[in-house]
Amino acid sequence: MKRSLPAAPFLYPILDVGLLGERSVAEVVAALVRGGARIFQLRAKAVSDRRLVAIAREALAAARQCGALLLVNDRPDVASIVGADGVHVGQDDLGPADVRTVLGPDAIVGISTHNLEQLQRAAREPVDYVAVGPVFPTLTKAEPDPVVGLDFIRQARGLVSQPLIAIGGIRQGNVRAVVDAGADGVAVASALLTADDLAKGAIAFRAAFRGDS
Repeated sequence: MKRSLPAAPFLYPILDVGLLGERSVAEVVAALVRGGARIFQLRAKAVSDRRLVAIAREALAAARQCGALLLVNDRPDVASIVGADGVHVGQDDLGPADVRTVLGPDAIVGISTHNLEQLQRAAREPVDYVAVGPVFPTLTKAEPDPVVGLDFIRQARGLVSQPLIAIGGIRQGNVRAVVDAGADGVAVASALLTADDLAKGAIAFRAAFRGDS
């Protein structure tokens, strides 16, 4: 059965292993689900393949228990091995059509874009969502792409029919502007994972852009 994204607007936590600290990925998923998150992306750039598979299995088990979706960043092979719900790829990763060969038609496939040319190309690809960013300056990546700003989200909204995910430097203070510019989902890493109480952090984020405080 084809997986579906949550109803817009939705929070899309990035489970960056480097930001988990002493917490297990399972407890982080469970806490964020209590805060209303229903879809996650696992990102682990500096771990071995065996460790990545183990973390992905742990994250997926927690997501399944909570009724949430899990995508794996960059690695359709790992997503296939553990049975994840999909994968998110960048411009230098396997193309979406090749990802579909690995994961099949029912998986959720998303792609990052950082400029107009990439965005227009992504609109023609077999993807379930298109991510744009970084919207604001971000410290999560060592070599981030140039900031695109809110105007690019507005432009992107008029160019793609797929759901639009905004990423990069998004915080409670600016998330409403991101949604108002046309984003269906907001991907958040450090601003969420560094919260003392993850569930309350997720609730606060959702309240900021949904008005469901």
